[in-house]
Amino acid sequence: MSERRVKKGKQLYRKSAAAFRWLHIYLSMLGFAALMFFSFTGITLNHPTWFGASEQKIEDRAGQLTMSLLAEPVDKLEIAETIRAEHLLRGRVSEFEVDEYECFVVFKGPGYAADVFVDRESGKYTLSEITSGPMAVMNDLHKGRDSGAAWAILIDVTAVLMMLLSLSGFGLLFYLKRRRVSGTLTAVLGTVALFVVWAIWVR
Repeated sequence: MSERRVKKGKQLYRKSAAAFRWLHIYLSMLGFAALMFFSFTGITLNHPTWFGASEQKIEDRAGQLTMSLLAEPVDKLEIAETIRAEHLLRGRVSEFEVDEYECFVVFKGPGYAADVFVDRESGKYTLSEITSGPMAVMNDLHKGRDSGAAWAILIDVTAVLMMLLSLSGFGLLFYLKRRRVSGTLTAVLGTVALFVVWAIWVR
């Protein structure tokens, strides 16, 4: 092998090592906040009672709607937004059912729900609002429950970042000669441990 080819090989080796190091560092920094959030809420999901995530506050209220909103065809948007504005409700409308006698509206968001029953004959309605604490909100965000499309995309992006971060770290390992064997063995043992836990205690 010519000296020139050896020199090019060494340059390519150094450049690729630098590229993996750069990728690993900046992927870590880019996803730092999201990775910390999903790691922390992974613990709180397993132990909701540790942080009060299971605590809820329930408040019942009532009100009156204009009868014109309940005439056929029922103005679903106006009904929902009128009740939302009157009681400062949060979340999105996840259900809106209408029958001959009543309307049923559900508002949902992370750690939040509000159920509204409207009597179509009188325009009167009852409202039950369930509010959970900050930890329950974070847990719902972790699961993507009632969090909307934008948050779902964020979860997907974070998952991709975690995979790229793991792959770049594994790739970087092969440029560390002293740690290559021990690092690869550790990765294999971790993978085996994952399947052993699943096979023995979960399946």
